[in-house]
Amino acid sequence: MSGRRVLLIVSGGIAAYKALELIRLLRRAEYGVTCVLTAGGAQFVTPLSLQALSESKVYSDLFSLTSESEMGHIQLSRAADLLVVAPASADILAKMAAGLADDLASTLLLATDKPVLVAPAMNVRMWEHQATQANMATLRGRGIHVVGPEEGAMACNEWGFGRLAEPPEILAAIERLLGADAPLRGRHALVTSGPTQEPIDPVRFIANRSSGRQGHAIAAALAALGARVTLVSGPVSVPDPPGVAVLRVESAAEMLAACRAALPADVAVCAAAVADWRVARQSAHKMKKVPGAAPPVLELAPNPDILATLSAPGPDRPRLVVGFAAETDDLMANAAAKRARKGCDWIVANDVSPESGIMGGAENAVHLITEAGVEDWPRLSKEEVARRLARRIAEALE
Repeated sequence: MSGRRVLLIVSGGIAAYKALELIRLLRRAEYGVTCVLTAGGAQFVTPLSLQALSESKVYSDLFSLTSESEMGHIQLSRAADLLVVAPASADILAKMAAGLADDLASTLLLATDKPVLVAPAMNVRMWEHQATQANMATLRGRGIHVVGPEEGAMACNEWGFGRLAEPPEILAAIERLLGADAPLRGRHALVTSGPTQEPIDPVRFIANRSSGRQGHAIAAALAALGARVTLVSGPVSVPDPPGVAVLRVESAAEMLAACRAALPADVAVCAAAVADWRVARQSAHKMKKVPGAAPPVLELAPNPDILATLSAPGPDRPRLVVGFAAETDDLMANAAAKRARKGCDWIVANDVSPESGIMGGAENAVHLITEAGVEDWPRLSKEEVARRLARRIAEALE
């Protein structure tokens, strides 16, 4: 046994079945696990299932005579090293934000003096509701740690953010918080993500289809391994990764300035899809369409090269610089040429042609090009690509 103990609170929702896999992963990693099952959670999983996997008694009743004679809810809340709520329903998040204590789970969360990690899971409309977002802001402000939710298909046949983070991702967040697996502790990682927007006039801009999902996942994976992460992000709709400092920018020039300000760093991962050009002469006023007149001609100028700048020799050059090559043809040849031209250490090459479904999608198929050669990775979720890349970075920085 690692000696580390997790108090796992399973609240209501169809995603409660994934708590069983999380318990299995925790036990494999030699964590002690004690489960608390809410009334809602008991509609989806049974105490017997939780007990069989955790090899420990399952608790659900606040007023159990055998345990409350010794103030059992206080003991439970403080005997663990970490409290994890997975899945965390909108209801239990609201109770936490309001400081309610009307059942065992909410009472434990109010009485604990240990760190708390929540893994939200709910319908996309519930997640996007102003009340839920206000509750999440309150909880984050109080130091509650958050993992997920992820984007995807819901049990209710809707699509969007609200899916419970996958059990391996929750385990990684737990290990980061408890320091059980932190090979990047003490390291600073700089990550760029998302698109840039290059203004044409006050209302129009040049941009691309990057969602930022891969870059954000890399930032989260590096943080999960203990790194202090600065994420420089263009405009995206994906949520901020937990435990990461986020600097929001729009243009390539702003992104470069933010990256320079974040140095020094041990590793830089340039996953952003930076626009190669900007409009040389931005109009100060909205450009009007004049009937019968020819459309305006936009004069373009090259944007600063962020990857080449960070890769250039100098006292602030990160020890490891990783670039991305998003190509639609001649993938490997173009990616290898980019690595040589930019001067970076590694290139992550991926095919973003429309038929690949990668640009803006949930999966990626990459080839890691290093001085030692090429590693061909299978098609994986972007979160798994991020975890693999973070592990390779940790190995390189040892």
